[in-house]
Amino acid sequence: TLAGCRMWTLAWLGITTLCLGSAWAVPAKEERRKAEKPKADLALYENLDLDNYDLTLDNYGEILDLSNYEELYDYGDLAPKIEVGTLAPRPKDPVALPNPGATAETPKLQPPTTSGPIYPAPIPAQALPSCLLCLCIGTSVYCDDANLEHIPALPPETTYLYARFNRISTIRARDFMGLKKLKRIDLTSNFISWADVDAFRLLPSLQELILPQNRLTALPELPRSIVQLDARLNRIPSTGLQPEAFRELKQLQFLHLSDNQLDYIPAPLPESLRSLHLQNNNIQTMHEDTFCDSQDHSQIRRALEDIRLDGNPINLSLFPNAYFCLPRLPTGRFF
Repeated sequence: TLAGCRMWTLAWLGITTLCLGSAWAVPAKEERRKAEKPKADLALYENLDLDNYDLTLDNYGEILDLSNYEELYDYGDLAPKIEVGTLAPRPKDPVALPNPGATAETPKLQPPTTSGPIYPAPIPAQALPSCLLCLCIGTSVYCDDANLEHIPALPPETTYLYARFNRISTIRARDFMGLKKLKRIDLTSNFISWADVDAFRLLPSLQELILPQNRLTALPELPRSIVQLDARLNRIPSTGLQPEAFRELKQLQFLHLSDNQLDYIPAPLPESLRSLHLQNNNIQTMHEDTFCDSQDHSQIRRALEDIRLDGNPINLSLFPNAYFCLPRLPTGRFF
């Protein structure tokens, strides 16, 4: 009927109006939510006390709670799966591996190039045999406490030799043969009991011969270049010195023979002598001409200022005319 059609039309229009209103209401609601969200976020930050939010090493644990940090994330799915096997992976280049059955070849040395610096070849050990046992610095050879039993073969340019605190017992003439530049020999504290007569005499440059704390019973001949002789703490008697052993040593300045077995003062002494140490021997007497020329009372020996005779049984006051040419009296017993 006509009334029924009108009712159906009104119902259809109502339903359509409701659907369109719902469709328009969804975007409007979303827009209102987006507009209200910044206001809510701003209100949230306004409630935070940012003035006291100071992150330092002291309060790091208080502000951030890391006790359950590992529980927040599950890394199980991210960890790579590793399969453990018993064989190493095969290399990409099998040729790079050495063949166990093949004999290793000696690597060939490449010829030196001129692009880099060229260093001098090392000196063969045969040229400096003593430097295998001792320390060679320049022209000095240091063989101290090296358990040596004899003088090692020395480089021809050797100037100073130090071989102290060893077990050397004998000095042979050939030990220093050809060493024309040798100036100092120090053999302190060895077991030397014998030295060949020509062991030192043929050394033209020798100035210092240091032989204390050995077992010498005789002194060999000395070169005329000698300046200092130190043979303290040995076993040398007066018969172990050659007659007038020091007369021709015109450069001798220091003669130290203390703590030996001398019976008298070795005379004549060269005018160059400055220091004479003879303490702790067995000297009991002396001649008036031992230090001064008794026939020349104008003589003055200005160089000889240090004479040690203490520790001997000699009474120096018994020889008052023996010291008139000396700048000072010897040290010893005067009563």
